[in-house]
Amino acid sequence: MSSNQKKPKIWRGILVGLIAGLAASWTMDRFQEVWIAVSSPNDSKKEEDKTDPSENGRESQDNATVKAASAIFEGLFEHKLTKAEKKIAGPAVHYAVGATSGIVYGIASEFLPEVTMGFGLPYGTAFWLVVDEGAVPLLRLSKPPTAYPASTHIYALASHLVFGATAEGVRRVLRG
Repeated sequence: MSSNQKKPKIWRGILVGLIAGLAASWTMDRFQEVWIAVSSPNDSKKEEDKTDPSENGRESQDNATVKAASAIFEGLFEHKLTKAEKKIAGPAVHYAVGATSGIVYGIASEFLPEVTMGFGLPYGTAFWLVVDEGAVPLLRLSKPPTAYPASTHIYALASHLVFGATAEGVRRVLRG
């Protein structure tokens, strides 16, 4: 490696992080699909309720990304999302959060290479703690963490570990 490649560059961190975050979000979705498919029917139903937009249109059944999209559209545009719009808006919020998290990770890795230790798993854990266990309940996009069984927290943590590891793997490939 030349000394130029080792020098931190914010734009490289942003671009690499964006790509890594989007890839990690996609991989996280595939992991969740497999988890739900191999879970027992009772566990699977609980996870589907948490991760998929409601088919019956009840707001209480919508996941955090759909609730966030609904709040954004109602607050900014005074528009209540239809069931069809929620199917698009929920994933859009998921990928926007994943891309943003990837950008943060990409920039941090440029200036503090220590954040990449543990192949992204510490980052995935921190993301889970800050977002799923902290911000989402504080913003009332979900019930408090104590309202969910341990299996739901394990599912969410495992999903974010997959996110972190994928983000780091993609970052390493792109960074060379």
